Amino acid sequence: MAVAARREVVRQLQDKGLSERRALKLVGMSASTLRYRPRYDGNGRLRERLTELAGQHRRHGYRMLHSRLQLEGWTINVKRTYRVYREEGLMVRKRRRKKLPVPERQPLVRPMQPDEVWSMDFVFDELANGRRVKTLTVVDDCSKEAVQIAVDTSIAALYVTRVLDQIKAERGLPKVIRTDNGPEFAGRTMQTWAARNGVELRFIQPGKPVQNAYIESFNSRFRDECLSQHWFASLSHMRSVIDNWREDYNHHRPHSTLGYVPPAVFAARCRQHAGDTAPNPA
Repeated sequence: MAVAARREVVRQLQDKGLSERRALKLVGMSASTLRYRPRYDGNGRLRERLTELAGQHRRHGYRMLHSRLQLEGWTINVKRTYRVYREEGLMVRKRRRKKLPVPERQPLVRPMQPDEVWSMDFVFDELANGRRVKTLTVVDDCSKEAVQIAVDTSIAALYVTRVLDQIKAERGLPKVIRTDNGPEFAGRTMQTWAARNGVELRFIQPGKPVQNAYIESFNSRFRDECLSQHWFASLSHMRSVIDNWREDYNHHRPHSTLGYVPPAVFAARCRQHAGDTAPNPA
């Protein structure tokens, strides 16, 4: 029985006429424990901010929330964050997953620099009126950046090339794009676009999504932290929410694989390091 519950039992016994000493003996509690009054621990502002962050990012655990606090300038120990996190009952509810047979694993080498290899895939969802929506996710395998998330009711191969052309105008293209064998990616339209832009298309084996693990991992976070957390009234509302989430994911959300650094920050460091180590022209 918890201490608070035992204190309540002692008080009830006293109300029935028992002395404090007798009630304490029956409950198995010391007088000092009964009379203890907790002192203020100085964590008021931390509790408030941690609760606020946990409400905004409901699928974040204490380490992710701690990293966000550090990025905001909090100088606290992770154990202190965890203690307050537990006291406030902010633990993430684990979702049960079906146990599936483990497929044969294929080696997946992570690129050393951003914009070397991107991965693309589709994620499906629906609006409040039941209309099906398709999202095209594009991720940098090195920095884990969400390069783009396009949202529409239908995304064909020509639509995919238009999205890539828009990305090209804003930041350039990678050397390689990894996809599955869907008709939007493996058809003549994408082949022609890739040849025109000097991009290698790399396809995974059919039925083996583990060979595209980086985009699968991102899609899981995207669904868990964004799609599953919102009720989309319209296509424009969905695009607005996803754009805001992508901005937070790239620039503010700590990524555990990157040492709890946001993807955009990690990418900037990689580019700076590559520039510092590049040989000077003669």
